[in-house]
Amino acid sequence: MEKPILIVMAAGMGSRYGGLKQIDPIDEEGHIIMDYSIFDACRAGFEKVIFVIKKENETLFRERIGDRVSKSMEVAYAFQTLDNIPEGYKIPEGRVKPWGTAHAVLSCEAEVNGPFAVINADDYYGSNAFSLIYDYLSGHEDDDKYRCAMVGYRLKNTVTENGSVARGVCLLGADGTLAGITERTRIEKRENGIAYSEDDGNSWVALAPDTVVSMNLWGFSGGVMKEIAKRFPAFLNEALTADPLKGEYYLPAVANSLVAENKATVQVLISPDKWYGVTYREDKPDVVAAMRRLREEGHYPVRGW
Repeated sequence: MEKPILIVMAAGMGSRYGGLKQIDPIDEEGHIIMDYSIFDACRAGFEKVIFVIKKENETLFRERIGDRVSKSMEVAYAFQTLDNIPEGYKIPEGRVKPWGTAHAVLSCEAEVNGPFAVINADDYYGSNAFSLIYDYLSGHEDDDKYRCAMVGYRLKNTVTENGSVARGVCLLGADGTLAGITERTRIEKRENGIAYSEDDGNSWVALAPDTVVSMNLWGFSGGVMKEIAKRFPAFLNEALTADPLKGEYYLPAVANSLVAENKATVQVLISPDKWYGVTYREDKPDVVAAMRRLREEGHYPVRGW
């Protein structure tokens, strides 16, 4: 059985943050959020990482993190480009937005020949998450179904004080597997708790604080890569008509389809950790303080690693 590979999705535009947030330092030694994720991934057992980036950011990424990570892990790069679409399709005029998280993973197809985990570059997941996903992928193989997993978080541990966040709200079966996932693109802390809106804030629906949500930390068997590729044209057929400039091919949508078609199970591994991220520039001081506290508590070396 091949050892699990880690895919880091780092090609996002960072529009809400106002800059290339993936390489913004969060401690006095210049570490970025990815440094903490890579440290946790190495500790869990991962030996290879693929960074999904924009081609124009390659030199900067190599200098700021890739060359350093290569001292402890095998490093590869994949480029998420708009023109990476099946023959016969055209990029819509005016489209600049990447094709989404499933397309980012598809960009790694040539580098993946076994199980793989996927994370966002700008989210802090906590050490428990990487151990959970690595152990699952190392101990499960496909049989009559794809055997996949995701790390779920309690909603109360994943919201920011500074605006809205997008989260996949999970429905769990009695056996702890994923029964379905619904993308909520505007979740906020409100006076009376946490709620989501689907009409630009005109109305709100409450969500329980302990609701399990996805933070895009997935674990897939190698065969799922072929499913992602196979389903991409169907996405394009719909998106190029309905939303040609902004339609995105999401990983949760692929997982939903595989579960609904009874082709896969997705075990939900719930982490007790608190998420930290820089969705907005105002989030950064909280992240800096959290990383300092985690280092002081012994979760990470007090000095560089």
